[in-house]
Amino acid sequence: MKAVSIKDLKEELANCTPKEVRDLCLRLARFKKENKELLTYILFESSDEGLYLVGIKKEVDEQFKMINRKSNYLIKKGLRKILRTIRKYARYSQKKETEVELLVYFCAKLSKFSPSIRRNTGLNNLYNRQIETIIKKTSLLHEDLQFDYKTELDKLGNTSELI
Repeated sequence: MKAVSIKDLKEELANCTPKEVRDLCLRLARFKKENKELLTYILFESSDEGLYLVGIKKEVDEQFKMINRKSNYLIKKGLRKILRTIRKYARYSQKKETEVELLVYFCAKLSKFSPSIRRNTGLNNLYNRQIETIIKKTSLLHEDLQFDYKTELDKLGNTSELI
């Protein structure tokens, strides 16, 4: 079965009654966890972005505690899992500030991570790529926010060579 375009879906949804649209949304939520998470964000959490960020940061903290530190491979695998989670939640929000805030938080946690990521090239490159991503995304924000995030990046250190 081939999926139709967004335009076609939009036209078909315009012909549906509100009850039919509600039933379709509930049916979608049953099939995939991400659909349910997105609906949860839209209905309950989008009104208070600060509280949403706090919840995500707590989840990131828990994931950092769960990282297997036995080898650099397992550490890198755990860090990539955290990054996937951050990207997923940032996609739900669709706000650049939220994504930058979460990436800055990730980098701050990573810079304090034990064992140090500086000894491993792969982990160090992962950290540097996230710093570069933050710099790119920050350039799209308002000047005041750019300044705020620039000072946070300066606190992390080692960013002067990337800018």
